[in-house]
Amino acid sequence: MTAILIRWLFAFGLLAATFNPTQWNYVHWARTGYPDNLPLAVLLGLVLLVGYIIYLRATLRSIGAFGMLLVAALVGALIWVLIDWGVLTLDNPHLNLWLGLFALSIVLGIGLSWSLVRRRLSGQADIDDVEE
Repeated sequence: MTAILIRWLFAFGLLAATFNPTQWNYVHWARTGYPDNLPLAVLLGLVLLVGYIIYLRATLRSIGAFGMLLVAALVGALIWVLIDWGVLTLDNPHLNLWLGLFALSIVLGIGLSWSLVRRRLSGQADIDDVEE
């Protein structure tokens, strides 16, 4: 369970570091500071791109596009239920953005952790997990 939580936290961190409703994110920093720090902006942008490629490739390989859509639909339905019960409201645009980041991080975290989840549920290892 700890490994799954760590993968989700890294996915959330990647998304939040790229963009969030505060001023502490790559997009805001790059827009305001790129003339003075263009080489650093390019370097950090490439580091973020590598993170996205790792997460998206692993997610697409493990659960596929349909699985990503299904997980996103489940998280969306959960948020809808919480709104319907009055636990959440959509009045705050900053909260809405954080909810979107949370939902996307769940999709990426599950995609990266799917082999662990499937192994625990079925008892079968993936072919990548077998040691030579």
